[in-house]
Amino acid sequence: MMRYSSPMLRLLPLALAPLVALVGVGMGSVADTALGCHDRADDRAQDPRPIRHAFFVAGPSFTGIIDEHGETQWSAPKAGARDGWVLQNGHVLIVWQREAVEFGDNKQPVWRYQLQKPNRELGTVQRLANGNTLVTELGAMPRLREITNKGDVAVEVMLQPDTDNAHMQTRMARKLANGDYLVPHLLAHAVKRYQSDGKVVEVIRTDRDSLGGRKAENWPFTAIRLANGHTVIGCTHGNKVIEVDKKGDVVWSITNDDVGGIIHDACGVQRLPNGNTVIAAYAAKSGAKLMEVNRDKKVVWSYDGPHRVHHFQVLTTNGEPLPGMAMK
Repeated sequence: MMRYSSPMLRLLPLALAPLVALVGVGMGSVADTALGCHDRADDRAQDPRPIRHAFFVAGPSFTGIIDEHGETQWSAPKAGARDGWVLQNGHVLIVWQREAVEFGDNKQPVWRYQLQKPNRELGTVQRLANGNTLVTELGAMPRLREITNKGDVAVEVMLQPDTDNAHMQTRMARKLANGDYLVPHLLAHAVKRYQSDGKVVEVIRTDRDSLGGRKAENWPFTAIRLANGHTVIGCTHGNKVIEVDKKGDVVWSITNDDVGGIIHDACGVQRLPNGNTVIAAYAAKSGAKLMEVNRDKKVVWSYDGPHRVHHFQVLTTNGEPLPGMAMK
């Protein structure tokens, strides 16, 4: 269970409870429309309550937390973040182009990492079970690093993005339970699994003919390794999310053909504990910026508010914190 030790974040689920209790099924769609969060009533036959999520947003106009009724709960000192997490201790860990910062109480930085030369951008951040923080650097020396809480480099792995275009080298790298690293490389049309010695031991292709080949621009942005060994991949310009098995074969996918064309640049993705998938439509200037779809490819919730979403973290559903580590 997520713990909210920071005073503001600890109150987040409690602040949502009155609204969840007061809003009945009949008025859910009206309230949600006014606040930019839409429950899809036709697709919730198993649970008559309207779906509400609180979530962290890393986006170009806003970086912070939006509560279950669509209002700002917490905002970072600046927008434009690439990735971020609300940690189990209630702190907020965020990465921007040139720095990664962990914020404690009263938005005070308690940890910071600055981009190192000769690289040009930071691309991702993840707090690890060993206390280190994973970051990726993009540029002349593309690499991922594990940084200690004292700022020392504990691990460095050189990456193979197959391009000199720094901005397009990689996105949401994640460390796996076995110690390997899962890294999406956009222009390589590949998700690569690296060992700590830099050896590539697995490659998942997103430019297969069955997915439209290279012309489809299925640039992998997010890659999530599931407990069953499958991998969920957000394919940015391809406007799709796929789930592949251990052989790399597609076992589930969702495209604009399934949802009426509302996926615009599928960047951030999160697989929820109930098996549903939440997708960021980063390029959407209106309509759904986030959407939750079930295994039947039905949209059951969306965020249609003003803020574009690069990546995100769903924090609560109907007042209850999501259990375990977010799969994003």
